[in-house]
Amino acid sequence: MEIIIVADADEGARIVADQFEQIVREAGSTGATLGLATGSSPLPAYRELIRRHRHEGLSFAACRAFLLDEYVGLPAGHEQSYHRFIRDNFVSGIDIDDAAVISPDGTADDPAVEAARYDAGIGAAGGVDLQILGIGSNGHIAFNEPGSSLASRTRPVVLAESTIADNSRYFETREDVPVQAISQGLGTIGEARRIVLTASGQNKAEAIAQMAEGAVSARWPATSLQLHPEVTVVVDEAAASRLELADYYRHTRRIVDHHTGTGHS
Repeated sequence: MEIIIVADADEGARIVADQFEQIVREAGSTGATLGLATGSSPLPAYRELIRRHRHEGLSFAACRAFLLDEYVGLPAGHEQSYHRFIRDNFVSGIDIDDAAVISPDGTADDPAVEAARYDAGIGAAGGVDLQILGIGSNGHIAFNEPGSSLASRTRPVVLAESTIADNSRYFETREDVPVQAISQGLGTIGEARRIVLTASGQNKAEAIAQMAEGAVSARWPATSLQLHPEVTVVVDEAAASRLELADYYRHTRRIVDHHTGTGHS
């Protein structure tokens, strides 16, 4: 796990976007399969990728994408559905085919059947080349709440009270927040070939510290990422404030930048 501590959201967005650009350009006309997260954490990176598309010719036309999750009960067109969110905040700004951006159907009659269908669809597409993640203050990734099996697959989940509270800012009232979602499991996420997680703010500091330096445990679902060989974590100073090895991560980054001739201001 590579930990990169950045000064601000703009620097973090550039580093995350660099990872996406590398994957997309390497795939060329074959097309990369991207794993997309919603919520506030990836928004700066999505804005930077839109800028690169519009001003630097970065094309997503050959790509396809899978979303991490969707609320149970919300139709695709609902203003708070993740199907809608990713289009409003990313897909509409690039040249990817809208039909190639795939998410679970939150209105399916049987969410468990829909979850299994979706999980199988990711595998049938050859898996995800690069997955972007945020992290919840309780350590969840996607909607894998504390207690989730480290081998879990895409499935219906019940949201934790803290997650409902965190997400209530997007709805008129807390009572409007769906209490269930269809979410990729930790096992599903772990099959992505590369993962980049981004987080900012003091409220994420404990989750980041546990994820990077704590014991692998269902109590902190993001610790499952310690078992993955290709994970990059991009965090600001506030989110990194409880990392005991922060100085080592900064030292490592300086050495890598020196030997590769790159640098991140």
